[in-house]
Amino acid sequence: MMLMCFGSHAQDIGFSQFYDQPLLRNPALAGIFNGDIRFTASYRNQWQSVTIPYRTFGISSEIKFPMQIMDYDVTGTFGLEIFRDVAGTSEFSTTQILPAWNISVRTGENSFLSGGFMAGLMQQKFDPSKLILNDQFVGNSDGSFSVLPYTSQVFNKTSVNYLDLSLGVTYKSSLNENVDFYVGAGLFHLTNPSVGFFDGSKIMLNKKLALNAGLSNAIGDANELILYADYFDQYTSNFKRVGINTAQFGIMYNHAFFESDGSASITGGLLYRWNDAIIPVVQLELAKFTIGASYDANVSKLVVASQARGGFELTLSFKSFLNSRNPDLMSARCPGFGKRKTNPYY
Repeated sequence: MMLMCFGSHAQDIGFSQFYDQPLLRNPALAGIFNGDIRFTASYRNQWQSVTIPYRTFGISSEIKFPMQIMDYDVTGTFGLEIFRDVAGTSEFSTTQILPAWNISVRTGENSFLSGGFMAGLMQQKFDPSKLILNDQFVGNSDGSFSVLPYTSQVFNKTSVNYLDLSLGVTYKSSLNENVDFYVGAGLFHLTNPSVGFFDGSKIMLNKKLALNAGLSNAIGDANELILYADYFDQYTSNFKRVGINTAQFGIMYNHAFFESDGSASITGGLLYRWNDAIIPVVQLELAKFTIGASYDANVSKLVVASQARGGFELTLSFKSFLNSRNPDLMSARCPGFGKRKTNPYY
């Protein structure tokens, strides 16, 4: 796999191996894979070379439910994402538990129109006892400073809880027998919740627009070239742009070890986040399991302090069919992505 992506700083949880957590890209991307069940776990450790490391944990699942409604093949996909991020000295944390539901309608031989939504609970909190504030520093006669064990700063609350809602649409089809593609758009944080820690705070979680695209080109029976592209932009409650945006673009190359069944493959590549990091990545697929590893080499303005060391990320995913005796039928009726489908496990 060869991958590049472009991005800038954003307010949401994210992973370098973003393609393994599709619900963070667009709720309507749930179920766009070959198979009908997928479980993914991700772990990220960032900025250990600079300060107390930022750690992000993520678990997601997708389960498809094919059905027939009148003359249409329809697939419902239930998804769930659970993520937790802990950052810095104050142990500022973000926890989100967001179920998702996606409906895909088959509109052609290999074309699907999908709509999805994601709604659930989010929490942000911090530990003020871990902080040392300005009024705790006391000057001594010799010019040095002492630190008081207390502060006069009063925090009205140290945690906020709110509901979050996101929507999305995608269209997936084929250009020919070797090329699949999809395009999509999503809107995150429709409730525009207040996330401030002081009473009367007007700090709001901005709405986020997502534009997504992907293309897969099979090269023989053992190889596949894949392109990914995402663009994200953020807006206030009245859709005034706030100037926080990201974009990512990927070129991936996958090779199967055994052309006869494709039960094992390897991918390798490079990611690039705009003004942030260059990231080598490798994935190994064995039967139903895929493990991936990447490392962020920081190239932002923080490079002097970080010495180009950003963070390590590890992913593990499981993908298969519920109806293992008839995967060909499931592939025909349900939206998938990618033309190299020789792996008998999915």
